[in-house]
Amino acid sequence: MLMCSLIGLSGCAEQTATEGKTENKDPKTEVKQENKEKTAKEPAKQKAEEKPIVVNIKDPDKGNVIKTFEPLKMGYGKDNKKYKEEIEKWAHELARGTDEKPGYDKRNTPDRIDGNGQVVKGTPRVILEEEELVEKVMEASAKGGEVSLPLYVSASGYKAEDAEHLNEVVVASYKTYFNAGVAGRTKNIELSAKAINNVIVGIDDYFSFNTTVGPSDEAHGYQPAEEAINGKLVMGIGGGICQTSSTLFNAVDQLGVDYVEKHHHSVTVGYVPKGRDATVSYGGKDFRFQNKSGAPFLVKAIVGNGTLTVEIRTSKKFEGLIKKQV
Repeated sequence: MLMCSLIGLSGCAEQTATEGKTENKDPKTEVKQENKEKTAKEPAKQKAEEKPIVVNIKDPDKGNVIKTFEPLKMGYGKDNKKYKEEIEKWAHELARGTDEKPGYDKRNTPDRIDGNGQVVKGTPRVILEEEELVEKVMEASAKGGEVSLPLYVSASGYKAEDAEHLNEVVVASYKTYFNAGVAGRTKNIELSAKAINNVIVGIDDYFSFNTTVGPSDEAHGYQPAEEAINGKLVMGIGGGICQTSSTLFNAVDQLGVDYVEKHHHSVTVGYVPKGRDATVSYGGKDFRFQNKSGAPFLVKAIVGNGTLTVEIRTSKKFEGLIKKQV
């Protein structure tokens, strides 16, 4: 019995010793283990909390985000030249538009004076400054942020109180002739002349014949008539409107204007001297100029019996100020 008791006590002692060993862990070891586990979790936590660098492009008029860039994914920081080229291409398409979508750049439609002497407002010129936009995106690409489109809107360069006086004096005029017996051509000249009549061209304003006149198609009343295409005279809807654009050119060419776009016909035309024509085609070739004469003026287009006269008029107070071509 004594031996059994001793064996039992020994067993209990061993069990107690073992239990004590398990319970009495080294505090330093526990701290190291906790720190190790914490260190292992931190990178994963930081990675989850990190947000990607983004640049949001905002339309200042509508207030919405139209495009979001992730610079690092696009190569910023590794190949900034290539990254910038991509931004430049995007900015160019955004400003000028594509075949599928119009751009932010908008040509102005000029103000005009109606039959009651009242000003009918057109639409202002809008330009998206591409270089400025690219620079703003590049600056924001390092840390991310928001970029507002740099849109510049230009109102017509004349004062409202001067509009009623712009009809006072003729400062330039040009007349061309056509066969009034050709019905289609005559109608087309009348319609296009009416479209540019009483248009106000302010100081530094841009004038676009195509934008002002609009489509020369059947839907707008234009008729079949001869027109020059690829060096040949063929029948086409709207034939004759080039006489209107050419007559306008010869009138404004007497003043201080800068030409933005002007083209010659592929054949010689009989209504103006050689080299004095300005051919147009809606959606294609245009006649465009900027008024650098130093004063606003009014375009008058008058159709008579076989004649088309374009006059450039202004107010008496501007007559001495308006610059002429040298």
